Amino acid sequence: MTISPTGARFDAFRHRGYTLYFFSRFLGTFAVQIVSVAVGWQMYDETGNAFYLGLIGLFQFLPSLLLTLVTGTVADRYNRRMIAAICFAIATACAASLLTITVLGLFSPWPVFGLLVLFGTERAFSGPALQSLAPNLVPERDLANAIAWNSSSWQIASIVGPVAGGLLYGLGAAAAYSTAVAFFAAGTVLMVMVPKPNQQRQSTAVSLETILAGFRFITTEKVVLGAISLDLFVVLLGGAVALMPVFARDILDLGPWGLGLLRAAPGVGGIIVAVVLASVPIRHHAGYFMFAGVAIFGLSTLVFGLSASPWISIAALAVMGGADMISVYVRETLIALWTPDELRGRVNAVNMVFVGASNELGEFRAGSMAHFIGAVPAVVFGGVGSLAVAVIWAMKFTKLRTIDSLETPEHLIGRQE
Repeated sequence: MTISPTGARFDAFRHRGYTLYFFSRFLGTFAVQIVSVAVGWQMYDETGNAFYLGLIGLFQFLPSLLLTLVTGTVADRYNRRMIAAICFAIATACAASLLTITVLGLFSPWPVFGLLVLFGTERAFSGPALQSLAPNLVPERDLANAIAWNSSSWQIASIVGPVAGGLLYGLGAAAAYSTAVAFFAAGTVLMVMVPKPNQQRQSTAVSLETILAGFRFITTEKVVLGAISLDLFVVLLGGAVALMPVFARDILDLGPWGLGLLRAAPGVGGIIVAVVLASVPIRHHAGYFMFAGVAIFGLSTLVFGLSASPWISIAALAVMGGADMISVYVRETLIALWTPDELRGRVNAVNMVFVGASNELGEFRAGSMAHFIGAVPAVVFGGVGSLAVAVIWAMKFTKLRTIDSLETPEHLIGRQE
């Protein structure tokens, strides 16, 4: 790595469009976290049925899975800024509906699940649009900086959002939903204010071939295939987060407050590394940094699984989050740079489904293994598996491993302008 010039850590914010996009996306992500916590608490308060808690995540994930081919195509054919703004407006309406049924005392599981499906649908469309929009708002030289800030904002929202949601819910469910409505509405306004971006749109007629173009590109471009599949299998195996309640209560004897520390540790490590990367970007040996991040992630998972000391466990989780941020930073930048603009929506839609599926399946893998062989062996298996994936992918995807700089490849330079 090389030190950037003074002020370079904020290079992406020199562009008004990106600044508006950043704060819009941050408010939307923060609001999603508040709604997720509030719905979970309220659902359990009202029903006392833990099974419904599992359905909350399922109903929000299914639209992304079922609409993969549609959402990516829409992001490549139409104005990504307006897609995101419309989706934020729909999210505002959904949060307002949750607020209304709460105030009127009409809360019941299945109407709420219907709203969550609508939430999941708007996120299925907004995700590829937002991921593909960032490269349209900054020049290539500032893209890695923008991605570092995007990752940092997501980590902050993921840490602070649930805490804020819990505190607001303590004041009443209406307080949580009202705040979410305000944040979604502000995000909508900011997104509308983003200047019209320069977007290379898909101009050919919609056909099965164009719809499947994202899958076809991923399978033929080894750099993108390697980056996405690496993320898929590492997340699938790295299921330590799902078992944190077991470690907090039964292994480390920490109680609820300790569970909060365990849950926060990976995010804190990720934020620290994201801020460092925004100031000290990776200039050379990007592929090696990415695989080193995956390897450190696996090692820290292994340490966490074997540790009987609370502070060693918390430190291991912080290192895990920081290492994952290095890998995510390089992977997301490579996917953005190596994918032609007219295909970014479809490629990001596939990527989102892979990440979402691997999270869901990763939690299932960890939970089922913990049930049969115990929590410690389940986490240790994940750590060893992540290390094995790093070695196998480094050997199989030589081009990905040996990539030096995070710049647009020569064969795409003309197409990205």
